[in-house]
Amino acid sequence: MALPIPRIHFYEIDDQSWFPSFLREKVQAVLTLLWTKHFPPFQSSSPASLVVKTLQSLLGPSIKDYTFIDFCSGAGGPTPFFEREVNNALELEAIEKYHAKQAARSSDSSKMRKDVNTPSSDENGHLTTTTSDNNNSDPSVDFILTDIHPHIPSWRLACSKSPRLHYIPTPINACSTPPNLLSLTQKPSSQTQPLPERKPFHLFSLAFHHFPNPPARSQLKNTLQHSSGFAIFELQSRTLGSMFTVLCMGPLLMGISWYYFWGDWVHLFFT
Repeated sequence: MALPIPRIHFYEIDDQSWFPSFLREKVQAVLTLLWTKHFPPFQSSSPASLVVKTLQSLLGPSIKDYTFIDFCSGAGGPTPFFEREVNNALELEAIEKYHAKQAARSSDSSKMRKDVNTPSSDENGHLTTTTSDNNNSDPSVDFILTDIHPHIPSWRLACSKSPRLHYIPTPINACSTPPNLLSLTQKPSSQTQPLPERKPFHLFSLAFHHFPNPPARSQLKNTLQHSSGFAIFELQSRTLGSMFTVLCMGPLLMGISWYYFWGDWVHLFFT
């Protein structure tokens, strides 16, 4: 139940222009950890997994019709996780359809074993499989990282692990996106084909709360003008439970940082 109080917008220290960039990277590393890990018994799954399930549930089969553009991406956040999980699910669905199609064509099980490879995962968690059906189109969708302060090294590393994850190297203001946004996308050097012509879907993952009310309205107006859909995901809300969780965040990070960030002495010192 939401508390009966209006929104109070406080500034975040790491959002300030004077805040050292190397410390901002440490903050973003913690946020990525909180997105992609779950901590029993408080959570049954990670927040990033819940986001993927929400997108799959609400968009259904039409999820394949979109290119997902993430705003205020920071160092990448949960978007690489979204991309991997969404595309793995789409590829599994395509494999199941292929098996059903082959079964309908022939009851010769030995032929099916010869033509279909068992799907496996590469070192980055993406499914890898091939089939003899040359007419089977790629079911995967693209995800694009953007930020007003692009984190090129972090993005380049993340995108090197998936051909479906890209970034825009120029600063992108979420309140005023250019109409040719997709044409600005940086793709791997091995990928010469343009992005598929799909509808843009805007994502705001733990980003929307950064904006005071006037810029937030501008951002929503811009989103409605330049996208076919959008989703806003936050890890907090104006509830007693959320406030309690935030208060527990400090002690939690003090306890787990030694495990997840051991060897990063700067990170541990400032924690």
